[in-house]
Amino acid sequence: MLNAQTCWRAVTRRDRAHDGRFVFAVKTTGVFCRPSCSARQPLRKNVRFFETPAAAQQAGFRACKRCRPFESGALAAHDAARIKAACAYIRAHAEERLTLKALADHVGLSPFHFQRTFKAAVGLTPKQYAEACRLDRLKGELRTTASVTEAVYASGYGSSSRVYERADSRLGMTPATYRAGGRGLTISCASATPPLGRLMVAAADRGVCFVQFGASDAALLHALAREFPGAEIQRLRTPYSRQFKAWMTAVLDHLRGVPDRPDVPLDVRATAFQMQVWRYLQSVPPGEVRSYADVARDLGRPAAARAVARACASNTVAIVIPCHRVIRGDGGLGGYRWGIERKKVLLARERAGH
Repeated sequence: MLNAQTCWRAVTRRDRAHDGRFVFAVKTTGVFCRPSCSARQPLRKNVRFFETPAAAQQAGFRACKRCRPFESGALAAHDAARIKAACAYIRAHAEERLTLKALADHVGLSPFHFQRTFKAAVGLTPKQYAEACRLDRLKGELRTTASVTEAVYASGYGSSSRVYERADSRLGMTPATYRAGGRGLTISCASATPPLGRLMVAAADRGVCFVQFGASDAALLHALAREFPGAEIQRLRTPYSRQFKAWMTAVLDHLRGVPDRPDVPLDVRATAFQMQVWRYLQSVPPGEVRSYADVARDLGRPAAARAVARACASNTVAIVIPCHRVIRGDGGLGGYRWGIERKKVLLARERAGH
């Protein structure tokens, strides 16, 4: 996921080391550039960050003629539709063995050009994207089929051993543990009362997995247990471990006025589309908003506004993934799982600070 603070620092330093990792777009000029562009530096409030030039172009920006961001190894504009078609084809055939040549032939590109342009557009190789889609299908099968073995083969995996050797990093847990609701995981949690009410932060080994507001600790513990019904939940007492304290402090500091998004590692489990939405939200500057339709269009899925709304509602880490920055197309605030009043206050504070 793009970290807006890191990206902005690279832009202010014109850091060539970040060329190809992201581009920044300026709303007042309608132009997007490489981080190292020598053009006059814009105001932070007018800047948006995108993982690829193609994403910036899809959002309505045009390439800078000075730094030529498409020439930095990013996706050529005329290939965008072909890569979009390839993604749709991979999603529809996730259970099949898809070779690089077959995918390239399907969209009329050479394997070499297809591999390079796909990675520039999507941020993943075709193989990695297919794996993510197959994993989405596995998650669904694990919830509905009679056994783990049936779910594995129905999702297109050739053997259960391959799933288990990758599950720890891709699924966050083994298939059996996922099917059992996190059984065997240990999740640590603690509560505090910053501005906006009682808050609970919870983390597994890899990072923060739960940041939510609630009426009481009992209600928050119930919500955490519902998210991870099979996990062992441990309430921490002070003093916290150094790692957990750092994560907790980052979240609380943001609520107390530190403007930038809390820079904490996340251990969240999501579909490929949910992850796309959440990455996008993390690129929206504090104090700005996007409509559900805006997000869907910028992701190249203009008919998916409702799916974007569902992805926002599925967010389990408030603030860190700022779903409060998404509103209805008519300008109304829309929903927020932790209350409209909190959403109003969060946006008002961000706007006042930027």
